[in-house]
Parts: sequence; C-alpha cells; structure tokens
Amino acid sequence: MNKAKYLDVASFDRPEFYEKLENANREAGHRPIQVLSETFDMISTVIKLISYMAIILAVPNMWWMALIMIAVSIPSTIINFTYRRKTVNYMWRRSKERRQMSYYTDLMVNKDMVKEIRMFNLSDTFIKRYSDVFNVYYKGLRRLICSEYAWHIGLAIIHSAVSCLFYVLIALKVMNREFEIGDFTLYTGALASISAAVGSLITHSAHIYEGTLFIDNLISFVKEEQTVVPSVETPCSVDHGAPHTIEFENVSFSYPGSDKKVLKNISLKFRPGETVVLVGLNGAGKTTFIKLLTRLYDPTEGRILLDGKDIKEYDTTELYKTFGIIFQDFGKYAASITENISYGNISKNVDEEKVKDAAVQANAQIFIDKLPEGYDTPLMRYFEQNGTELSIGQWQKLAIARAFYSDADILILDEPTASLDPMAEQEIFNQFDALRQDKMTIFVSHRLSSATIASKIVVLEYGELVEEGTHKELMAKGGKYYELFSTQANRYIESMEEDSQEK
Repeated sequence: MNKAKYLDVASFDRPEFYEKLENANREAGHRPIQVLSETFDMISTVIKLISYMAIILAVPNMWWMALIMIAVSIPSTIINFTYRRKTVNYMWRRSKERRQMSYYTDLMVNKDMVKEIRMFNLSDTFIKRYSDVFNVYYKGLRRLICSEYAWHIGLAIIHSAVSCLFYVLIALKVMNREFEIGDFTLYTGALASISAAVGSLITHSAHIYEGTLFIDNLISFVKEEQTVVPSVETPCSVDHGAPHTIEFENVSFSYPGSDKKVLKNISLKFRPGETVVLVGLNGAGKTTFIKLLTRLYDPTEGRILLDGKDIKEYDTTELYKTFGIIFQDFGKYAASITENISYGNISKNVDEEKVKDAAVQANAQIFIDKLPEGYDTPLMRYFEQNGTELSIGQWQKLAIARAFYSDADILILDEPTASLDPMAEQEIFNQFDALRQDKMTIFVSHRLSSATIASKIVVLEYGELVEEGTHKELMAKGGKYYELFSTQANRYIESMEEDSQEK
C-alpha cells in the first residue's frame, strides 16, 4: 500500500506491471513469515542430523552407511529445487489467468453488477469463462505436480531399497554377535532418523528457495521506479492563492506500450481567470489532456508550463494541491457524507460549515436533508448495516461538492455532470462561475450549451487542436465547433417539438 502511494499512474497501464503487482500482493502477506519459519525449522533439523550422525560415526565400519543415505538424497534435492523454480516461473507467467479468474469471480459477487447480470442472464457465460480459464491454468499446474511426484516416487523406491539393505546388514551383524540386540534398534533408528532429517532439510531448503524467488518478485515490485518526480534537485513551490497561467508547447502523448499518439503537437495558452471548455467527440483526447495538465502523466514530446516554468520542476505534492478536479470516473467512498465531501481537502481539519456550504453549492443539500442521519449517514453497504446507497446522480453531486470544498487555485471538471439533467448541469456551471473568485476553471463537457459562458473554447479532434476561441468567434467561423453545436442544438429543438406535438 505504501509503495502504491508513490507509483506512477502510467505504471497501472502496463500488463507486465500488473503481473508484478498481483504476484507481490498475493505473496507479501505470508512468504517472508514462511521463509523465517522454515529457516528455524531447518536449524532444528540440522541439530537432529548432527546428533544422529554422531551415533553412526561412532561405530566402526558404519560411517559409509550414513554417507550413502545422504548421497541417495541428493537427486531428491535436485528435483525439489528444479520443480520449485518451474512452479514459481509458471505462477509468474500465469498471472493473467489468475487475474481473469478473480475478475469473473468478482463480477458474480459484485453488488453493483448483480442487477445487469441477472437481467441479461450472464451468470452462465461468466461461470463458463471462469471454468475455461481454470481448466487451462490447472492443466499446466497439474502437469508440473504429476511430473515432480513421478520422480519422487522413483527416488523413494530407491531410497527404501537402500534402507532395507542396511537394515539387513545390521541384522546380520546382530546374528553374528558383532552387535548387541539392542543396537539393532539404535542403529536402524539412527539411520531412519538421518534419512528423515535429510528429507526435512531438502523440504525446508526447497521451501526457502521457493520463498526467496517470490520475494525477489516482491523486491522487484518495491524497486519499481517513480518517474513522475521533480526534474530539478531543488523543486519549485507553487505560489498558492495567486493567479496562474498554463501553456502547452508542442505537446504529444502516447500511452505506455503504444505507438499511437493520443494527443498530437498541442500548443495553447490559458491565462489567469479564464473559463476554458474542452469540447470534442469521444476519443478526441480531452481526458488525456487533463491527465497531462495535472501531471498524472508526462508528455511523450513537448512540455507544459505553469507560471512560465516546466511543471516537471515543481514538487508533485505541491503541484497536485493546485488542482481541484473531478474526473469522469469520480470516487465513491464507503464513508460518511461529511467524509466524502471533506476528502476534497484532506490536509486540513474537517470544517463542517464549509462541508455544508459545498453541499449547497453542488445542489446536494436537498437529498442529504432527507437522509436519516444527514451528513453522518454512512454510504454504501460494505461495512454498516444502515449504509445508504445513492443514485449515480447523487454520487456525482457529492463529487462536485468535493471540488467546491477544495481550496485549489485551478478547478477542473472532467465530464462532472454527465449524470445530471441539462438544467442541473447549467446550474452547477453557473455556481462555479459565481464562486470561482477569478480562479482558472477548466471544463470538459459533451453538452455544448455550457460552452457559451466560457472565455475560451478549445476544440479537439482525434488528438489534434482544431479550433480555439470564444463561442461567438467559433460560431462565426463555421468550423468544427459550429457543426457540433448546431447538431446538438437541433436535437434539442426536435425533441422539444416532438414533446409539444404529443401534448
């Protein structure tokens, strides 16, 4: 958890990173303890082995029996170590299958998915997919286990034959009166104990070896480098509370592992106090633009300036505090309403009055007042019996309240009102416009009616900046924005005319 706190967001886009993460997460809880426990058991076994070896070596002409018992165990040691490595390599390579099984299992027990799965009768489909992956995964594992134990059975037969031969030799010495009858029990017991101790040593050492292989993966995960760090030795601090300028200089970006450019050679400038609206069809690169602006990712080419300095020169924690942001996939936290809103500024003590003000500004006060425990109402039914489930629109209002609660200098709303009706959306935009106090505000919205209040509209298409200007300027230009706005406006007009005709 502590390591994940510092990892680059880009790391979570790489399947090979997820393999490390899954293996580390699965093994971290018990492997180190297992290695420690096996080490103590191994020390105990060595003490026993030395004791029984002393008994055998003290007897003339029997030392070779002890050495042969140890020598017979060497092939078993080789087999154990070989198959421990094969098993670990198999587990690493099959991380994808385990994640798939976990995914299908989670779908079947996810309370948010159960309605759709039942209505579309998807249960058997996901169970079959789970079974198919399960069969492939365990087919290979079963093959490894059967192969290993076939070797062990053959070696056990050889080991038993050698033991029987030694027992017969000791029995003959007793019959020839070279040993006392009680010595038979002592020496055969010592040989059996040596055999058992060597077997235990092999098992413990194999488990330690296997554990260290898994721990190597854990160490590799912990060593995963963070690249989104200040590019200078002494990071700059953001001048909080002051007006800011943002400038993109020939910025291009491709997601890790992909050559496709999601953004291509973007150059533009946002000035203090501007209200900027990013528009464009799905896949235009709007959300990626926001991720680069907030330095969740670094550009593949070009640079982004905040107040004239490359954002890479700023302390990342300080930089993140500059932005109050709501993403498309905003967080829904199993906590009280007060906590959900106050997470917008976790660095300060909870200000209940400010929490309520934020809820009022986000139009969330109406449904909060109707809840049995008001702002103390626990949300979601993960932990509390009286947990309340909200609609997606209500969750979205809480997310917007978080942005209002924030003291950030730059407010960013990435499709924050997608689950609200147009009237509620316009009201939210108006609230932000009234309360932003000359702060820079950046909106991403598919509903272009909100763009009319913007001081700057940025139109993206297939990752390229195609237009930039005010609503009036872009409408007069008759380009892409005009096409998008007119198409959407016509739909609203047609819808209103149809409603009027029906009435």
